[in-house]
Amino acid sequence: MLTDDVRKEIAAKIYHCMKETTPLPLLTSAYPDIEMIDSYHIQNYLVSTFKETGSRVKGYKIGLTTKAIQQLVGSAEPNFSPLLEHMFIAEASELAMSRWLTPVVESELALIIKNRLAGPGINVADVIRATDFVLPTIEIADFRVARAAGMDVRDITADMSAAGGVVLGGNPTSLNDIDIRAVSCSLIINEAERAKGTASEVLGNPLSAVAWLANKLSDFGGALEPGDVILSGAMHNAQPVEAGDQIIARFDNGLGDIKLSFS
Repeated sequence: MLTDDVRKEIAAKIYHCMKETTPLPLLTSAYPDIEMIDSYHIQNYLVSTFKETGSRVKGYKIGLTTKAIQQLVGSAEPNFSPLLEHMFIAEASELAMSRWLTPVVESELALIIKNRLAGPGINVADVIRATDFVLPTIEIADFRVARAAGMDVRDITADMSAAGGVVLGGNPTSLNDIDIRAVSCSLIINEAERAKGTASEVLGNPLSAVAWLANKLSDFGGALEPGDVILSGAMHNAQPVEAGDQIIARFDNGLGDIKLSFS
């Protein structure tokens, strides 16, 4: 385990990387004693720094929501990160590649929280009662702690789970109107389908992922609050993007399309 001073030092380095768009070597190589609890504390120091600059937490992302990905990075469960206000991007935006390191995009479902959810003991029924509506979403992930051989869940988690950008679609849908597990999405880049998946690939049910998050946050004295935007997990493998790419995430069940481009 790291000392609190070292955690703060790492958070300052990651913050610099975020602001200057520069990568940082693997934390697990530079700090071999780092543990998962350290990674979550590093997140908290990063969030505090952003709050000092005027940003605020608007929700959370859940990552590592398939067993295959968990095994790849040496984890037995998902991970999470706060989402900050400045990460939210308007639909149909054109984004300059210069603001990113190695961006990848994923299609997800976002749940908007209506009633406070505080664990432990939260289950799927609690999540259903606490959800206002669902939105289709594109997440842009970007790795400040460099993607390199040996990268594991501690590196990713400290790096705010690679949270970079969130593009929310504008078609809210009630959980009463869909079977959320059956929602499918195709990711189309430059008119070619690059990936596709269904929401059932997210821990079997995105609602289970949100229940996990509410219970996990309780370990840190936190909870899901009204208005929080919760990214429930990727519905397909992350896809790299380049300058000039035109992106459409096409959801069924009436959720519609989300467009985005890079220049």
